[in-house]
Amino acid sequence: MEKQINAIGRRKEAVARVYMSKGSGAIKVNGKEYKNYFPLVYLQNQVEAPFKTIEAADAFDVVINVKGGGPKGQAEAIKLAIARVLCEVNAEYRPSLKKAGLLHRDPRAVERKKFGKAGARRSFQFSKR
Repeated sequence: MEKQINAIGRRKEAVARVYMSKGSGAIKVNGKEYKNYFPLVYLQNQVEAPFKTIEAADAFDVVINVKGGGPKGQAEAIKLAIARVLCEVNAEYRPSLKKAGLLHRDPRAVERKKFGKAGARRSFQFSKR
């Protein structure tokens, strides 16, 4: 793999663009080290999950641009994008990534608010008198 390979991952309102090349294992998110961008350990684990699955943590350099959503949605969008790039790099990674559930795009999103309601489904408090 001489050139850079890229892919997109989405989750809720977050969109992550991942650019991967051979390297030493550096992961940058929006110009910052991923451990500084995601201070919570469980979000760092989301970003590392595809590499742990194929046991190639220090083989690639990854540059990520992510926007929209919150930290959890961004971390899960990054996880999907990295898994997609790894499938492009080597087709032999696909079965293990698929078995771990890393290639599934989670379609759940926030339901829209409806008129006459306090939220998506919650009604206003009923008053008999």
